[in-house]
Amino acid sequence: MKFLRPAAIIVAVLALDQTLKFWIKLHYTYNESKKIFEWFYIYFIENEGMAFGMTWGGESGKLMLSLFRLIAVILIGVYIVRIVNRNAHPGFVASMALIFAGATGNIIDSVFYGQIFSASVGDAPAVLFPDGGGYAPLLHGRVVDMLYFPLFEGFLPKWVPMWGGDYFIFFRPIFNIADASITTGVLLIILFQKRFFKPEPPLSDTPVNSAEVQSTQPEN
Repeated sequence: MKFLRPAAIIVAVLALDQTLKFWIKLHYTYNESKKIFEWFYIYFIENEGMAFGMTWGGESGKLMLSLFRLIAVILIGVYIVRIVNRNAHPGFVASMALIFAGATGNIIDSVFYGQIFSASVGDAPAVLFPDGGGYAPLLHGRVVDMLYFPLFEGFLPKWVPMWGGDYFIFFRPIFNIADASITTGVLLIILFQKRFFKPEPPLSDTPVNSAEVQSTQPEN
C-alpha cells in the first residue's frame, strides 16, 4: 500500500501527458496554434528532448541525450523505491514521483515516437504507424510540446540592463505536461525542504546510570 500514492501520481501524469501528446500529434500540423484565452494557446512544436523546447548537439547529441535521460529515469525509479521503503516524508515521495513521471513522459517520446509516427510536416497531421515506417530511428524521436502561456508581452523599460527597450514575452517557452510535472516536483522540494528533511533529534551522550533509573521507580 505504501507504493500506491506514488504509483497513482506516476500513472495519472503519464496518462494525461501521453494522451495530450497523441491528440496533438494526430490533429495538429507543425507550428499550428489555437488561442484558448488571451494568455493561453495550444501551439504544436517538437524538440530534441530537452525541457521547454531547448535543443543540443544534432543527431549524435540527440542520441546521447536520450540515453542519458533513459539512465536517469531508471536511477530515479530505484531511488523512489528506496525512499518509500525508508518511510520518507510523503510530500518528498510525491515530489520525486512527479519528477519521475515527467522524465518518463518525455523519454517515451524520444525513444518511441520516431518509430510510431510519421513526420509532422506540411498541411496534414502525422499518422500513427505509417506504412513507410516512422520518421526517425529508435531513440531519435522528438518530444511534443504544446502549452504556451504568453502572460505578458511588450517592450521592456529602457532602464533595464542589457535588454532595455527589447520586445519581451513572458512566458516564452512552449512546454508539455511532463515538463510541468518535473518543474512542480523540483519546486516542491525546494519550497518544503525543511519539512521534507527534518533532522532527527540528537541522541544523548550522557550515559544512563542504572542506579538512578531504579531510584525513580515507585516503591510497592
